[in-house]
Amino acid sequence: MSITTKEIAKGKAEVNIGIQAAKREGVAEMLKHLLADENILYIKLRNYHWNVTGIHFQPLHAFFEEQYTALAVHIDDIAERIRSIGFFAPGSMEEFRAYTRLEETHHLNGDAHQMLENILHDHEAIIQSLRKGQDAAMEKYGDAGTQDFLIALMEAHEKLAWMVRSHLV
Repeated sequence: MSITTKEIAKGKAEVNIGIQAAKREGVAEMLKHLLADENILYIKLRNYHWNVTGIHFQPLHAFFEEQYTALAVHIDDIAERIRSIGFFAPGSMEEFRAYTRLEETHHLNGDAHQMLENILHDHEAIIQSLRKGQDAAMEKYGDAGTQDFLIALMEAHEKLAWMVRSHLV
């Protein structure tokens, strides 16, 4: 059945991508948790960027900026993936706090080592979620596109985690 321009204008265009609505909804819920986790980590990185202190201030200040800049792209991609499968993406801090699996932190009095440990923990938690999510995307929901998307994000987080881990050695 063809969708008319009138139906699209009225917001009645159904998503018809070969995945049942209930399965797309399951994928969207999984992605909403990921989007929240990415946003919490993004805010944490901004906080650490502003508040890091000590002898390594300059390189860590720049390093945290590199990390949150990379996450900004991921955040946009995840939200757009949610939209592309037919659902609205959460966009408020209240929603992110409800969906996140990560913990927020304060400025930690500029403690660079603790900041790095926290960021590493968060990247690794996201990697573990992505690993489970990519399996579920295909096996439970039959969504190869989301599986591929999550695998690419997992690889990006593995690289970001390696960079953090290298600072802690």
